[in-house]
Amino acid sequence: MNALDILRGFAENNAWSNLRLLRACEQLSPEEYTATRTSFFPSIRLTLEHILLVDLYYLDGLVHGGRSAKAREDVAALNTFAAVRGAQAETDARLVAFVAGLADEAALKQVVDLQRRDHVQHEKVGDVLMHLFQHQIHHRGQVHAMLAGTPVKPPQLDEFFMAGGAPLHAHELRDLGLPAR
Repeated sequence: MNALDILRGFAENNAWSNLRLLRACEQLSPEEYTATRTSFFPSIRLTLEHILLVDLYYLDGLVHGGRSAKAREDVAALNTFAAVRGAQAETDARLVAFVAGLADEAALKQVVDLQRRDHVQHEKVGDVLMHLFQHQIHHRGQVHAMLAGTPVKPPQLDEFFMAGGAPLHAHELRDLGLPAR
């Protein structure tokens, strides 16, 4: 297994974890979704919007899209859970496709430009991807914890693609358009 195989696994696992988390969150009432809770972002809604915003920002940098400054506006325009869920699913699919399309490990060393408010930050593709996956894990954990304070059972998120669990997650991977593992 090489670095690209590992990153492809991370991208697919990221999409799978988001699917599970968002399927749990869709069971919340609008009041539960927006209720003030204890976390860095004080609601499930704000945390999910933050995850999406950061995904859009870094993915835009990775694909040289030129829209990173608009990511905040794009997310602010999403005023329902369904809209956030749809945008996250689309972004996850784009991220999986981006990682799958990396030609070789040399592509991980290419530098991309990330437009910050007052400067341009230069980062290697591999470092951006690792940061993005870590960011997702961190904030999904916060939503998971907030779900524990609702009537919705938090989903299992600490799994990876182990052979013994393949029959249990095959339908979710099919739902994502990903190959069985």
